[in-house]
Amino acid sequence: MQCKPTRAARSFLTGRAKPPYREPVNANIALANRAGTLGLAFRRLAAELGDRIAVRTIDDAPAYSWSVLRERVDALAAGLARLGVGRGDTLALMLNNRPEFFVADLAAATLGAVPFSIYQTLPPEQIRYLVGDAGARVAVIETAFLDVFMRARADLPALEHVIVVDADDVPGTLSLAAASAPGAPFDAEASAASVRPEDLLTLIYTSGTTGPPKGVQLSHRNLFSMLAPTTELFRIPDEGHVISWLPSAHIAERALNYYFPLLAGATITTCPNPRQIVEYLPKVRPAFFFAVPRIWEKMKAGLEAQLASLPEDTRTLMQDAVKSGIERVRLLQSGRPVPVELEQKVADADASFFSRVREMLGLDRAVTVGVGAAPTPREVLEFFHALGIPLGEGWGMSETTAVGTVSAPGAIKLGTVGKPIGDIEVRIAADGEILLRGPNVMVGYRNLPEKTAEAIDADGWLATGDIGEIDADGHLRIVDRKKELIINAAGKNMSPANIESTLKGASPLIGQACAIGDARAYNTALLVLDPDYLAAWAKQQGLADTSFVALAAHPKVLAAVQEGVDAANDRLSRVEQIKRFTVLPTDWLPGGDELTPTAKLKRKPIAQKYAAEIDAMYTKGA
Repeated sequence: MQCKPTRAARSFLTGRAKPPYREPVNANIALANRAGTLGLAFRRLAAELGDRIAVRTIDDAPAYSWSVLRERVDALAAGLARLGVGRGDTLALMLNNRPEFFVADLAAATLGAVPFSIYQTLPPEQIRYLVGDAGARVAVIETAFLDVFMRARADLPALEHVIVVDADDVPGTLSLAAASAPGAPFDAEASAASVRPEDLLTLIYTSGTTGPPKGVQLSHRNLFSMLAPTTELFRIPDEGHVISWLPSAHIAERALNYYFPLLAGATITTCPNPRQIVEYLPKVRPAFFFAVPRIWEKMKAGLEAQLASLPEDTRTLMQDAVKSGIERVRLLQSGRPVPVELEQKVADADASFFSRVREMLGLDRAVTVGVGAAPTPREVLEFFHALGIPLGEGWGMSETTAVGTVSAPGAIKLGTVGKPIGDIEVRIAADGEILLRGPNVMVGYRNLPEKTAEAIDADGWLATGDIGEIDADGHLRIVDRKKELIINAAGKNMSPANIESTLKGASPLIGQACAIGDARAYNTALLVLDPDYLAAWAKQQGLADTSFVALAAHPKVLAAVQEGVDAANDRLSRVEQIKRFTVLPTDWLPGGDELTPTAKLKRKPIAQKYAAEIDAMYTKGA
């Protein structure tokens, strides 16, 4: 049975009309905005929305209505108050994505306390640093992290209480039930009403790629300054669905999958294992979905692998449809007219093929889909636009409450991260660094006044550390991180992120790439194969030994990767091109030696760990 979208939806998805969802910002946003702080806004929404589901698991075990969530939040807030947590105190959270996270975080907001999340992959010494720097006396954790957290606790004498959400009678801890048990009278309404917009909302600790993590202090005012502009742009509908799946220590998760959708009255489904996000999408069918580039790259590779396994006639037909869709996207992006025949061909493909792909992916109800936190290969953006999934890039950082510039649905310019929204101002410094000013800029770094002064000047401009350009239409293009630019032996400046994005976009076999070339005569690259696409490709090639180690050295694999590198080099300037590469027989995972928990490259650790492989690319045959 064919899945045909409505005429209005087809017009939007194929780019022939404005988005068909231009209703005003929903009433929930207006109600939340009048409250001005998270705890008070939550209480007012709970009173209004009552029995509607606020937070759930995929199997509704549990599923908290707004009323039930408020009862649990009030009970824990009372318990935390009895433990001495009050306005301005910090609360450490080390939890997977689960309903209890919302209970703990909103309980802290009710008290005017400052919750902060710890990445689940951190070792004891880094947990110790964060908890100590924040000055937390109470922590809320789950048993999956109990061992590592308790080892950190041994050297944290100021940490008085540890609450475990999913176990009872753990020595030296309190259970969530015990912490939430009835006690002395507590007025949650009065407590929430006493919190002020200038009070701290949360701490977001940076990934620490160039030194110890810095605690970014964000206020309620920071959040609410962006609430209406962001939700207006993203069009998260009343009663829409959103998935909470990124680490809660990541500002994108906090803002885009928690604060904004919750205050819009959406239903949030928690996904405790980010590796399962693709499985969750068709079960939830979110109205808004944001993911880092790696997820979109994997979805593209998975779809291409499925296409490759189809019978030849069907495969040829569908691949031709995708090519036509991409051709149309490129014409539209360049401002050239689209031939009538091509328009019709893409419209037919949308009705018979693309709409079914959107439904299969679980993105058929998505009003807005976004990508950010790292550069996205243009090929990935074009691919999803061709399928009627208008993927837009955005740019922001912890210091800007996740928001800076956004590609507006219906006005996406590929290769840029859109325009500033709300009251945000962006300009380019003389050396190319992006400067940003607005009500979303952080209060400052915790315990680091000198770092705060370095980052924010007397006029309120934040030095972002990113190099960028603003085009004639006002769209921002990110070049790279200022500290990560490659300057070769001849003094030529290059963006490693651009080189790496081009490599990944040139071949679905390339899952990760790290460009090398600083102070060198030419560029090389360390490459990591994409395990998902690799498995399907190896099967198609009839390769017997499909282990990662064997395939990384297999002549057929190396030849296919070389084709990808050659294709990438055709798109790069001569000085940027990759002369030699090494395929590593391993995978790089977030939180490991090579990637931060937010999947950014740890360039210095990579250079140290693979020094021998890098040196070999510059000495062999020299």
